[in-house]
Amino acid sequence: MGRTVLEIAGADREAFLQALVSNDVRRAHKGLVYAALLTPQGKYLADFLLHEAGGRLLLDVDAALAGLLVQRLSLYRLRSDVQIGLTALRVRRGTGPVPPGGLADPRHPALGWRLYDEEGGDDGTDWDAIRVAHVIPESGIELTPETYILEAGFERLHGVDFRKGCYVGQEVTARMKHKTVLRKGLTRVLVEGEAPVGTPVLTADGREAGTLFTQSGGRGIAYLRFDRAEPDMAAGTARVSPDPSWTG
Repeated sequence: MGRTVLEIAGADREAFLQALVSNDVRRAHKGLVYAALLTPQGKYLADFLLHEAGGRLLLDVDAALAGLLVQRLSLYRLRSDVQIGLTALRVRRGTGPVPPGGLADPRHPALGWRLYDEEGGDDGTDWDAIRVAHVIPESGIELTPETYILEAGFERLHGVDFRKGCYVGQEVTARMKHKTVLRKGLTRVLVEGEAPVGTPVLTADGREAGTLFTQSGGRGIAYLRFDRAEPDMAAGTARVSPDPSWTG
């Protein structure tokens, strides 16, 4: 798990971020908040976990996205009293007893806790198995620049607030929530065999139905067109079918 912990300091830090990201930053002093930064067209740029600590907002983000996130946030800074930078903090996470200072992951109880210190570390949990079981997308795998966050389950994962007011990409996200029925999205599938992450899923007659991503224990996370999801699909040499026990 390569994560970077950024910080946003300055008197305007909360108002600055509140106007940009998908969730309500004002709750970050109570615990972790899951949120995303979107393009004006409503597509995914980065997702992260937020926490207010010591007069600064900490952003726990995939290391591969940290530079992009700093760059994008800096574009919006203008004359705000805001300083954006890196910290020496690392991410420690686990699913056992919560250590002092540990914070519950807000996306799902199965994801346990996270702690920010200079050591970091992991308790050996099979995180892919948890993500597949609960269809929890990961930065750079299921979450890509083509993603719309509602199709990725952000409402179910407590990553979007529809009452907080405007933010970048809010209009598109709200329209998808209130005026359309989602026709595509992440779901759990049954998988016989294995396929590389990103393998196209095809129907029995060769039409493209979606993409297969993370797999664990005979199940996987797939992005599917719901009107083409059928029992006998293929992803490379693997057989794929909708998981009837998934009700997400």
